[in-house]
Amino acid sequence: MNFKDEVEAIDSLKDVYGTLKQEIHKKIIGQESIIEDVLISIFSKGHCLLVGVPGLAKTLLVTSMAQVLGLKNNRIQFTPDLMPSDITGSEILNGERKFQFIPGPLFTNFLLADEINRTPPKTQAALLEAMQEHAVTVAGQRYKLEEPFFVLATQNPIEQEGTYPLPEAQLDRFMFNVKLDYPSVEEEIEIVKATTGVSNQNLQPILSAEQILEYQQIIRKLPLNDSVVRFAVELVAKTRKETTKDAFAKEYLSWGAGPRASQNLIVGAKTHAAIRGKYSPDIEDVCAVALPILRHRVVKNYKAEAEGITVDDIILKLLEQ
Repeated sequence: MNFKDEVEAIDSLKDVYGTLKQEIHKKIIGQESIIEDVLISIFSKGHCLLVGVPGLAKTLLVTSMAQVLGLKNNRIQFTPDLMPSDITGSEILNGERKFQFIPGPLFTNFLLADEINRTPPKTQAALLEAMQEHAVTVAGQRYKLEEPFFVLATQNPIEQEGTYPLPEAQLDRFMFNVKLDYPSVEEEIEIVKATTGVSNQNLQPILSAEQILEYQQIIRKLPLNDSVVRFAVELVAKTRKETTKDAFAKEYLSWGAGPRASQNLIVGAKTHAAIRGKYSPDIEDVCAVALPILRHRVVKNYKAEAEGITVDDIILKLLEQ
């Protein structure tokens, strides 16, 4: 594909992005930044962790996005008794007395992993392995997942009893950590009006799986200025207490982000630029995706906890500097 084709592809992606948002908003009211972050994750070949209380239309968001993207979707409600084979699939003895693999709900394009912290670490690990490898291994046999494969996992930030919090190493597998807030009063009025009557809104598929894969490749090919890479890497380095020269970070952070954060910042910045019709990302694009990419990769210390300083506060402070 020559450069002219790439320019045309970026122009078309900008138009498609606008159409996607318009179609999604037939079912989803508000949540502009959430929709953008999830779409950036998809086009960046990443996964997204959505943190929000129950009842904020997370499931509706996933099914609506899957419809407009032309993708198959499944939902797994994670519970304490869920086993790895319940999500990956298992082998059964068929009528011919031969073992036959029955695929689990992981074999889809768009997976909603509801309340991922409700299930034991063994099942969490099975999901996270599939996210990383895009494949599962059952009874010594490796099975590839269908592309594209995207996971939107949810967590309830309030209720912690009977949960298995994801360790930092597993959280690092998610590209974005997105906070889902309550809608405004005006948005909630619109939600109530739309959901308490008869609705005949049918969403139309805008893209296909093949087109999404093509856009993912185009985004990776976007040219990049060395100064943008340096900015992203230096921003991540500022979060590391051992090497940072930033007094604020050194005072309030106990653990920083790894190289995967730098990689995600660049890919996310490329996608953020592409959906706006820009042919190369700049520092502004890196800053736009920094918060959801870094917030689950840095750990604040007890002093920050005592003074009521959040991880978001620390990251925003670093961006200001």
